[in-house]
Formats: sequence, structure tokens, C-alpha cells
Amino acid sequence: MPTSPATLPKPASGKTDQYRRPTEGPGVNFGRVLKSEWIKISTVRSSVILIISTVIVMVGLAALGAWSFATLAQSDAEMSAEFQIPLDGPGSAAVMALTVPSSGLTFGQLTIASLAVVLIASEWTTGMIRSTLVAVPKRTPALLAKTVIVAGIAFLVGLASALASYLIAQPVLASANIDFALTEDGVLASIINTGTFLALVAVISMSIGILLRNSAGGIVTAVAVFFVLPLIGELLSGLADWVPDAVRFLPGTAGLQMVAVTASEEALSRWEGGLVMGAWALLLLVIALLVAKKRDV
Repeated sequence: MPTSPATLPKPASGKTDQYRRPTEGPGVNFGRVLKSEWIKISTVRSSVILIISTVIVMVGLAALGAWSFATLAQSDAEMSAEFQIPLDGPGSAAVMALTVPSSGLTFGQLTIASLAVVLIASEWTTGMIRSTLVAVPKRTPALLAKTVIVAGIAFLVGLASALASYLIAQPVLASANIDFALTEDGVLASIINTGTFLALVAVISMSIGILLRNSAGGIVTAVAVFFVLPLIGELLSGLADWVPDAVRFLPGTAGLQMVAVTASEEALSRWEGGLVMGAWALLLLVIALLVAKKRDV
């Protein structure tokens, strides 16, 4: 004979109530998704090694650059004494030395772009994206959280590398009397924007990875965007007047103006370059998120 709920036996005192529903937690929110993506990235040994290697190589390239500028400055001093050439003119070692903190940026953007593409595209390759979207049913927060974490890591990598490069380079530059203070016009902004530039590179590369869902294709496309297209534009700049203007607005070319200590009159300013690259990053990210919502996993 079935027992009604009113006649169910009560649990013994002091024991767990087996009839009580489990307390519901706060559920999935963006902060928890960010934390899970951070754990996912920081526990992958290859990603950690690549990030550390990027900092080491960027600082190493800056040290080599400082040594070459110090050597050039000594040569400039000899020429100045003989031919009365100013030591602080355009193209002199003293001026070029100001670019030392960001001199490893070319290598940094290559590794950060590759890391960003692989981190997102590999989820589709391995099928891990299904597990991610089961845990976070809404695709936009899941993909946006991964983009925020990678962009944050890229910013810290760029900032730490540029600051360490500045500190390591000063004793080398001081041997040739071309060292400079952190308060020198444009230097601090260049160091900070080295991180900002790499963060935007990460956002653009993540967007490419989301759109292509293929690691090899995404890396090739990112390399084409940041390296090949500006080179082709420079080679074709003599064919038409509009080509140099178009090249200035490519994401890689415009973004590099963010770290430039001095700029020519034809180039974009630091703020203009940052806005152009930021617009590229935002546009590609919005397109990638919209496409990800429409396509099957």
C-alpha cells in the first residue's frame, strides 16, 4: 500500500536529512567563467613555458639592441669629433636608443598571436569546446571570458618585458652616455602601450581563431595580417598614392604607432594608432562572436 508524504518516516535526530533538496549555488556567472578559463590556461604547461619564453626573448632582444646602440654611439662620437655631426639628431644612436624597451615587440606579437589562436582553435580541433559549452551554455560569455584572460596575459607580458628591458638596457647605454630616464618624453607611454599592443594582438588573433576554428590556418592568417600585409603595402607603395594611406590603417601598422617614441608627420599619432587598432580588434571580435552563435559546434 503506497505511503502518503505525510506518513513518511522522519530521519533520526542528528543525521543528514535525505529528503531535503540540495541548496542551489549562485550558478554560472561571468566571474566564475573567467576563473575557470584562467585555471584552464595556467595549468597547461606548454602555454606557461611559451609565455615565460616570450618575456625572456623580448628582454634578450632589447639587451642586444642596447649593446648595438651603445656601439653605434661610440662610433657617432668619433664622427662628431671629426665632422661636427650632432649626436642627438634624427637617426642617431641617442634617439634610436629610446626604442629599446619595445625592441622585442616583433617576436612578442608573433608568439602572442600564435598562443591566442591555438588556445581557442584547439578547442574545436579536440572537441573540448563541447565540454566548455555544456558548462557555460551561452557561447558569448564563454568565448568572451577566454578572450579577456588571454588579452590580460598578453598585456602583462608586454608591460613586464618592456619594463625589464628598460631596466636592463640602462647600464649598457650608460657606458656610451646615451641612457635616458623613465620620465623622458614618450618613454613611459611606450612601455605601457607595449602591453596594450600585445593585448589587442591577442584579441584580433582570438577572433581569427574563433572564425577559422583551425590552428594552422589561424596562425597563418594572423601572421599575414600583422607581418605580410604591411610588407606588401610597402612594396606596392610606389604604384599609387592611396596605397601608403591604406597601409597606415592596417592593424599592425597602426598599432605600432602606439609604442613609437617619435613619429614622422605622415604617420598616425599614438592616439590615432591606438584607436585604429582598437577598432579592428572590436570589429573582429563582434563578428567572431556573432558567427559563433550562428554556427554549429
